[in-house]
Amino acid sequence: KRLSSEMIRDNALAISGLMDATQGGPWVKPYQPKGVWKELANQIGENKYRASKGSGLYRRSLYSYWKRTIPPPSMLTFDAAERTVCVVKRQSTSTPLQSLVLLNDPQYIEASRLLAARMLEETELDEQLRKGFRLATSRDPNANELNVIRSLFRSEKDRFESESEAADSFLKVGQYQVGDPLDPAEHAAMSVVANTLL
Repeated sequence: KRLSSEMIRDNALAISGLMDATQGGPWVKPYQPKGVWKELANQIGENKYRASKGSGLYRRSLYSYWKRTIPPPSMLTFDAAERTVCVVKRQSTSTPLQSLVLLNDPQYIEASRLLAARMLEETELDEQLRKGFRLATSRDPNANELNVIRSLFRSEKDRFESESEAADSFLKVGQYQVGDPLDPAEHAAMSVVANTLL
């Protein structure tokens, strides 16, 4: 059974090592697509969305700011209730938009970068891939799954080695910076694998 919208985001933050598990405190504003807030907000009061800075971006989804008329779009995509009416049971849909959120939302790309950095702590490629797979799925990959993600890594590494600007651009998504510098092509390729696992 698929995780709820809040759990999908929290899981990505947790396995990447980004999650700030501080309990209590004020709401935070995670990433949101540019222009959505301004388009839907009335012109009175706060009509510009200002995403949180630092650890506020990585708090559990429970602390995300909700405006009734403008709920977080990525959470709605994964069937979070709109909060304009009481909902006893959430819908469970499966749409292409959900895949697009996981592939393109800055929160998930950033989590993929950090998950990739955790994977690259291992020395052997297969161990790196197994570590990421275990973190994302709580099980070891079978031989076929390992072959698929190994092939993906190699093709993406070749692509990023020939397109170094694409690697640099991809690795700049999100505010969090990885501590020790990693090989950009390898890190970007492993980030694509991590994003696929997410």
